[in-house]
Amino acid sequence: MEITGVVAAINALDIMCKTADVELASWERKLGGRLVTLIVQGDVSAVTAAVNAAVEQAIKKPASYAVIANPHEEIVKLVELSASRWKKKQQENPEEALESKNSSKK
Repeated sequence: MEITGVVAAINALDIMCKTADVELASWERKLGGRLVTLIVQGDVSAVTAAVNAAVEQAIKKPASYAVIANPHEEIVKLVELSASRWKKKQQENPEEALESKNSSKK
């Protein structure tokens, strides 16, 4: 799912995770966070339910969305690459991740 804005992306992700048994595989911010891509994974039926719920209930309408059942190995590689960059950033800047986490609790 691609949606405009980090707040809307967090809202959509929250809806998806609460709706069905899915988990965040990766996410990317483009254009300074204006466009946020969320990639969730799980059973096809769970992902479909989660995406449909987010499309209907999110605070902003997604720019685009799709459910890919049985993705091609090249798609899997792209998602793994994205996830590795995301995890690497977390490992390189644990203080930043902790500050972000603590500020969201306030």
